[in-house]
Amino acid sequence: MTTTHAPQVWFITGCSTGLGLELARQVLAAGHHAVVSARDKGRLDELVALAPERALAVDLDVNDSAQIAAGVAAAQARFGRIDVLVNNAGYGYMSSIEEGEEEQIRAQFDANVFGLFAMTRAVLPVMRAQRSGYVISLTSVAGYIGFPGSGYYAASKHAVEGWSDALAAETASLGIRVSCVAPGPARTDWAGRSMTQTPNLIADYADTVGARMRATSAISGQQPGDPVRIAQMIVGLADLPRPPRHLVLGQFGINAVSAKLQGSRDEIEAWRERGAATDFPAA
Repeated sequence: MTTTHAPQVWFITGCSTGLGLELARQVLAAGHHAVVSARDKGRLDELVALAPERALAVDLDVNDSAQIAAGVAAAQARFGRIDVLVNNAGYGYMSSIEEGEEEQIRAQFDANVFGLFAMTRAVLPVMRAQRSGYVISLTSVAGYIGFPGSGYYAASKHAVEGWSDALAAETASLGIRVSCVAPGPARTDWAGRSMTQTPNLIADYADTVGARMRATSAISGQQPGDPVRIAQMIVGLADLPRPPRHLVLGQFGINAVSAKLQGSRDEIEAWRERGAATDFPAA
């Protein structure tokens, strides 16, 4: 697959495994340029070898401001612009709310939220000067629904979804598009090697948190979402003049999010009159 448009310059975080790795492959296969990043860029040698003239690997921890600045500078020096930023770096953390560990919770937000914010802030001046660009952030069905055992992960993804609404409103007039892509369960390492957990030891949560932890572990490697198809979908978004602001992927995710949003709307309507009555009386 090759692009019929001018090649774009993509900057993708978290490319050593999973969806980030597959997305980088698909971007290069489409004929685009790619700045691929990982905490150890040596892990990206085989990826760069796919198209050495169009790929640049950089060391990047999204919690390291110096590495972020160096990565953006290297992208500009090599390719002269950044057309698409994909905020993919991040991971899952499972625990009950009560058993969540402060250190793990903060590490989750540093990677999934604050690192993503910092990465985007570093790229925005480039896109603003170009008067064009596209910011894609990988969220999750958990960006809409808080499942048992995933409260802190869901909170991190909810944060990115809300923040992206504001980003889109602020940058639309500057030619910068914004999308959140929310996959359902996909066949990556998310539920396996990449997962961090605090074991459920409180018996009162065994049938909720404990059960979901076991179910999540059992499905690892058998999830319905196809990383190749997800990556190809994301590559295609960049060619759209008006890409979706919110994109939920996979039948499970579409069904679950649709039911959640409909339920929220029904509840708002049921309480409409009582909610509206809290305003000052009309003059």
